[in-house]
Amino acid sequence: MRVMERTFREQLFFLVLCLSVLTGDSRYIENNDISKDELFSFFNPELKRETPEELLYRRPLRCLDMIAVEGQFTFTAEHPQLSCAAFFMAEPTEVISVDYDNVDIDCRGGDFITVFDGWVMKGEKFPSSQDHPLPLHERYVDYCDSGSLKRSVRSSQNVAMVFFRIHNAGSSFTLTVRKHINPFPCNVISQSPEGSFTMVIPQQHRNCSFSIIYPVEIDISEFSLGHNVNFPKRSMPRCAEAGDFVQLLGGSGIDTSKLLPITDFCISFSGSTHMKVGCDNTVVRMVSSGQFVNRVSFSYRLLDSQELQTIKLNNVEDFCFNN
Repeated sequence: MRVMERTFREQLFFLVLCLSVLTGDSRYIENNDISKDELFSFFNPELKRETPEELLYRRPLRCLDMIAVEGQFTFTAEHPQLSCAAFFMAEPTEVISVDYDNVDIDCRGGDFITVFDGWVMKGEKFPSSQDHPLPLHERYVDYCDSGSLKRSVRSSQNVAMVFFRIHNAGSSFTLTVRKHINPFPCNVISQSPEGSFTMVIPQQHRNCSFSIIYPVEIDISEFSLGHNVNFPKRSMPRCAEAGDFVQLLGGSGIDTSKLLPITDFCISFSGSTHMKVGCDNTVVRMVSSGQFVNRVSFSYRLLDSQELQTIKLNNVEDFCFNN
């Protein structure tokens, strides 16, 4: 029986340690001395409040790291580090900028520092290629290729990551990480197993996903599409023909294109629609044609163990436990 009540921090720690393939030349995550307490302390909101705004937070960057605060993070190789990754996360309404500073690496010798616009875990990418505004090759920004031409990279959503490989002891670099308000958040990984969110797409032809890496109950309280089609409130699979709709997806990975559809909505409504999803990853995904202003509001909470046992008997969510 899987342990379904682990915290979001434990989920992330487990996922990161289970990375088998990062991208490009990266082959594996090496063993390191990161402790859970050290890794998860940077999700603590008290830490952010205790750090004065006029002082820039600084600490060493580890070969495998998770960072949820602004600051400067310096990596200095004590020995060759050939497969490293740092994951960055902000609030749902923020994006992340990563600046290269004081870079002293051997690009010709095979070193690299690459910022990725999103996350890569176990070969899967968030956001998926279907949902991200940039083609995949433009989401990778390599310091050795761009040099001084692009020393600052800004993400399109609240998560980003950096891959790096350093061959020589003593080589180093510094990353300055900052957060910026995003007035229309699109593609979000939630830091918490419970909360609420309103997703708005203002007449833009794009797809947006809100990912909760937890089994949760979703309560969709408001759903407003700028068109009127005569499909029933829950309709599969014809909603895709409307051009503007919301999907509820579930599965175990982070790539929304590989998750399974649970239900979809393609007419406006107000009130409340509940759905319990026993998957490791639950996603609310909005598809917009760009012709209308589309909006969906929802709240979510973590399912307890008794609820998960009950869901196992429900044919709708069986695939969450069988995959």
